[in-house]
Amino acid sequence: MDVILGKKLGMASFFGPAGREFPVTIVQAGPCKVVQVKTIEKDKYEAIQIGFENQKESRVNKPLTGHFKKAGVEVQKHLREFRFEGAGKISVGTEVNAAMFHEGDNLLVAGISKGKGFQGPVKRWGMKLQGKSHGTHESKRGSGSIGQCTWPSRVWKGKKMAGRMGSDKVTIKNVEILKVIPEKNIIFIKGSLPGAKNGILKIRKMEA
Repeated sequence: MDVILGKKLGMASFFGPAGREFPVTIVQAGPCKVVQVKTIEKDKYEAIQIGFENQKESRVNKPLTGHFKKAGVEVQKHLREFRFEGAGKISVGTEVNAAMFHEGDNLLVAGISKGKGFQGPVKRWGMKLQGKSHGTHESKRGSGSIGQCTWPSRVWKGKKMAGRMGSDKVTIKNVEILKVIPEKNIIFIKGSLPGAKNGILKIRKMEA
């Protein structure tokens, strides 16, 4: 099984061979428990549901409490599903931790990017500022004209305008593991990963 949930702890500098410095993201990968297994015969597809971080039973509703009791695992704070071939052969209650990773492994990591709220077109789309001469003091960070002619007399769908920015699902492929501390379930991943500190990441080991 090559999938796990992790928590982004922050970024740091990592010094590799010959003193070369790399930016790394420190991730707590597990320990996780398999809460549910879905099979082709019963669910029409193969997948496993993984739980991460124990939580008080009083903080979840009764249906979820029963879901965890049926699996025989502690109440978990985060639940995510992973689809892959052979998932139906895994047993409920199996523990997954950082011991599955090794230095040099390549990963596929998915997370939710930082939310930046409502932003204008300059920051959201990288548009150029208008001139700063007289008369543009109220519009120099605007997008400019957005309308059409008599036809179609409307703004086209998908026009790049001001709006909500961030809080999107972002997936990054082929990020490399530089260091593994299995006893603490800590892995050092080269480069940056989506999300803020303590954000939850879906991590999948990529085939060589």
